[in-house]
Amino acid sequence: MRKGQIPDALNLLQAQLQQDPENSDALYFAAVCARMSRSFTAAQEYLGKLLAREPDNGRGLQEQAHLYRDTGNTTAAIDAYGEALRANPALVACYRQRLALLRSAGREAEANTTAAQLHRVEQLPKPLLAVTDLLAQGRILKAEQLCRQFLLQAPQHTEGMRLLAEIGSRLGALEEAHFLLQSACEINPSDPILRIDLIRILSKRQRFEESLEQADILLRSAPDNLQFQSLKSIELLQLGHYDEAIQGFDRILGELPGDAITLTSKGHALKTLGAGTEAITAYEAASNARRGGGEAWYALANLKTYSFNDAQIDRMGTQLAGNPPLLDRIYLAFALGKAYEDREDYQRSFEHYTMGNSLKRAQLNYGSESFKREVDAQCAVVTRDFVHAKEDLGCDAADPIFIVGMPRAGSTLLEQILATHSQVDGTRELPNILSLAQRLRRQRDEHGQTPGYPQILGHLSKESLQQLGRDFIEETRVHRGDAPFFIDKMPNNFRHVALIKLILPKAKIIDARREPMACCFSNFKQLFAEGQEFSYDLADLGHYYRQYERLMEHWDSVLPGSVHRVQHEALLEDFEGELRRLLDFLGLPFEERCLRFYENDRPVRTPSSEQVRQPLFRNSLEQWQNYAPWLGPLQSALNNETH
Repeated sequence: MRKGQIPDALNLLQAQLQQDPENSDALYFAAVCARMSRSFTAAQEYLGKLLAREPDNGRGLQEQAHLYRDTGNTTAAIDAYGEALRANPALVACYRQRLALLRSAGREAEANTTAAQLHRVEQLPKPLLAVTDLLAQGRILKAEQLCRQFLLQAPQHTEGMRLLAEIGSRLGALEEAHFLLQSACEINPSDPILRIDLIRILSKRQRFEESLEQADILLRSAPDNLQFQSLKSIELLQLGHYDEAIQGFDRILGELPGDAITLTSKGHALKTLGAGTEAITAYEAASNARRGGGEAWYALANLKTYSFNDAQIDRMGTQLAGNPPLLDRIYLAFALGKAYEDREDYQRSFEHYTMGNSLKRAQLNYGSESFKREVDAQCAVVTRDFVHAKEDLGCDAADPIFIVGMPRAGSTLLEQILATHSQVDGTRELPNILSLAQRLRRQRDEHGQTPGYPQILGHLSKESLQQLGRDFIEETRVHRGDAPFFIDKMPNNFRHVALIKLILPKAKIIDARREPMACCFSNFKQLFAEGQEFSYDLADLGHYYRQYERLMEHWDSVLPGSVHRVQHEALLEDFEGELRRLLDFLGLPFEERCLRFYENDRPVRTPSSEQVRQPLFRNSLEQWQNYAPWLGPLQSALNNETH
């Protein structure tokens, strides 16, 4: 290829692909050679195979943009260059090509933005450009090593600090990322990108008052900047200032009436408040956008109570066939899955759910074996003797009620029921325990070693355990009202029951349990905002569910009586009886109002928000059976997974 011998290079690549048809490098270079030979159909075939396997492959997306450019499709090329840069911001040639096309199309505002982005990237030292590229490829540990080496030589380089903070965020080191970004903003307070990243980290850490302060600083620097206005409105939303947030979105829509992102954000706020009709109006308006409306389509589907008409289904199908950006493709695939499910066209529904899940899983790096090793470690470390040695050493606060388990197992319903009780505040899925576990993975013991997690639990002193418990109570106070008890319904906390009981021995823990096939398939149909990486493959789901069961059995064995299990199906059969048993476990008096939980107008942020505003219903119990012909991998994994 370097010598310009393109036909010979393509012959070699075709020979390679005969032996290894899914070789990503060979597919990419074959596409380049075919395009350079003006064999555009062949180039598209190679790219189609590559991007089907790796939809976030930045260089593949860049080559797709080159192909659109060379075939005269300027609009598609501009969009595709933008998609490539989203996947890999280190592609300098992408900025240049997109800038040239934008200017030739007279799109000056976008051209100016792209020019500023190009200038920023061109100013990057080569090591940091390489770090950006490595991050885009998912090679995080190599990126971290290179970034740290660079910062040893230039410890106050703010872009280096920003990149290391991004690496920390991806690895769950949120405190370290926060410190880096806060320091970078002090060094270079006028850089908006640093402050935007700081706002995002503060939000991830649920420190919303601080993130709102940072959004105010940003907005004061440029009061007319619509992106900054949007950031502030989103932070207001996180703090529960819904009316003020909606007013902010409306001001932006006054300038950009059809902006899909703002309309969708407004819809989310209205949905959380229970204003379903108004939320639908906002989502439907957002779905009309030429680009970026995919999230709105999915938001409508995610209401669970909304039905698409024929014209909407046709529009979604047309948009999906038009090869929109990856995220829109994922949203549209899941939305069409729900649309065809409502039509009882289960085969087409399953095809679209499978498409959405496959596209999402291709972005992730999940392996079921790693989770099994995590469960193995918990079972090996947290024994009865271990628990006995650490019993009742932590903070004696009895405020928290943890609802744990698999997602889509009825945890939102349980939270809504309990939050209707006069002594209980509902909050949200709090990330604090997960963040603490990530921090403990890197913590050194008294000998300066890093034993890892959960091994580090054995090295924590009484003082440390009490402080960690007090920290949890203080950090979560912002989400509470005046009730003496509050709920943390982060389902993934089932992985950290021992940690919870060590730092908060009086905390109550509820395991929300649902029949395996129903629970797992409900997860397969759900596109989560973040996390739950196991949920995008049927076999992974089966393996994960059985390991979850195994770990809960272990907690029952070593921490007897610490976890109260609520079986979703039993709750539907005998609601009052199960409720009384649950309240007895929590030490709370029975209140009739809990039976009318659906009258509670509290904000609900999870996908089940519309469902928990209705009386109990049973129609989802056997829903998975409509898809039974295609659920073999799930059934097999559930049957074959061993403890």
